[in-house]
Amino acid sequence: MNCLVICSGGLDSVSLAHRMAAQHTLSGLISFDYGQRHQKELTFAAACAQRLAVGHQIIDIRAVGNGLSGSALTDNLDVPDGHYAEDTMKITVVPNRNAIMLAIAFGIAAAQKADAVATAVHGGDHFIYPDCRPGFIDAFQTMQDRAMEGYADVKLLAPYVNVSKADIVTDGTRHNTPFAQTWSCYKGGAHHCGRCGTCVERREAFDLAGIPDPTIYEDDSFWREAIARRAG
Repeated sequence: MNCLVICSGGLDSVSLAHRMAAQHTLSGLISFDYGQRHQKELTFAAACAQRLAVGHQIIDIRAVGNGLSGSALTDNLDVPDGHYAEDTMKITVVPNRNAIMLAIAFGIAAAQKADAVATAVHGGDHFIYPDCRPGFIDAFQTMQDRAMEGYADVKLLAPYVNVSKADIVTDGTRHNTPFAQTWSCYKGGAHHCGRCGTCVERREAFDLAGIPDPTIYEDDSFWREAIARRAG
């Protein structure tokens, strides 16, 4: 199966790219510039493509992103600290982001005669992001089957949609993902901040998986406090 992988440069999508490279033929990696506050992650996506010896295309949808205002990922709003599953993290929602990116990726995959598009949405995203849930994935496939009927048959692969981030760390280890060469932090500093939702989730995932975390965090203890607060 010839597969196009949507790769942001984060832990999940880079692990997915390594998995797809082991299981299928990669047609390339695709990333999106939607006007996110920092683009550091895109350099890690480019490095992943180079490592896997495939092409890397960055699609500029900043004009679209300008209209998707109100998110801490695109606007000048404070990125909240805390666990990913807290209500405060809903400020990081970019409306319909995955639906827009997937629609573009499917069009490119059809044009390039690829058999599938792979996305790294996972179970930990379900609480905050509606377009990461299994129902959305199934509905999107149905929509695309109708949209390209008679022209192309492109499958949506989402192998992590029902698993945790800890499971992704385990799977990434199995497929030799260089976790230090991935970027998750929403704040885009010199190192991962260790306090934003995605940093806390990342640090927790390595702990639950029992795998050493090579990430350098500005604050390497806050994650325990965030998890305890959420639990109690």
